[in-house]
Amino acid sequence: MAEYKLVTYQSDAGPRAGVVVGDLVFDAAAMTGRSSDARVSEILADWAAASALLSEASAKPAVEGWPLARTKLRAPVLWPPTIYCAGANYSDHSAEMAKRHNRPPEPDPRALGLTSWHFIKASRSIADPEATIAISDRSKMMDWEAELAVVIGRSAKDIAPEKALDHVAGYTIANDLSARDLSRRPHVNDTSPFKADWVAHKSFDGSCPLGPWIVPTADIPDPQSLAIKLWVNDVLKQDSNTRLMIFSIAEQIAHLSRRITLHPGDLILTGTPAGVGAARGEFLKAGDVAKISIEKIGTLVSRFT
Repeated sequence: MAEYKLVTYQSDAGPRAGVVVGDLVFDAAAMTGRSSDARVSEILADWAAASALLSEASAKPAVEGWPLARTKLRAPVLWPPTIYCAGANYSDHSAEMAKRHNRPPEPDPRALGLTSWHFIKASRSIADPEATIAISDRSKMMDWEAELAVVIGRSAKDIAPEKALDHVAGYTIANDLSARDLSRRPHVNDTSPFKADWVAHKSFDGSCPLGPWIVPTADIPDPQSLAIKLWVNDVLKQDSNTRLMIFSIAEQIAHLSRRITLHPGDLILTGTPAGVGAARGEFLKAGDVAKISIEKIGTLVSRFT
């Protein structure tokens, strides 16, 4: 079977599901002969059958393709049902933030009997690859966070970690943008349980750049051994590996599934490694370009104004 990547591309009639093979793009529905495969959401909803058809068709495409270089790619999952984001899930990031705030290192959450910790980003916060995101009028402390994103392809409820990756369709790249100066509500006592503002901090328009495509799980047999890097204006800021996750992808899926059913198209952003702006006292500004690279997946570029 041929390797392929699943994309959403912008056609004259609107967003459609596509398949990248080499440097060519093919319409997914044309390849499989199924009209429902015109949308990535429908492909993910029938992942077992659709992935087999796409893999077989990609080995020897029987339809005409066109150059990837001339194709406008949208976020591969335009409107995910839910975006779950893991917090404090890299050991190197946890250490750098403790140092930045002159705190002792955080205790191992496993030793405390804890499971992975997640918050939710608004599904409409997704931004396309190469998109320009407005930040100047929103925040003076806009931070970058390179993350491996998991795309769910099979519903999951109360599953064990050893079965968790069977529910994954593939992987993509996300930038969990964070407005650090908006994370705490003004004029509310610092000790108040109502101090945090997760919407302003994490769920503003464009706060989740995603893409450029979904790489199926068959092409990434070990997601816990991937180099992950981020540059701002070609200056390397984050340089780590997914093996430094505190809770693995399988554990995160299992932990989430005990609380809520995961559905096809759901995204899990699995945490960010060391090198965020908050730890450096540096933040994004108008004119900046952020580039994230994850081994075996590709590169996601975002621009800011």
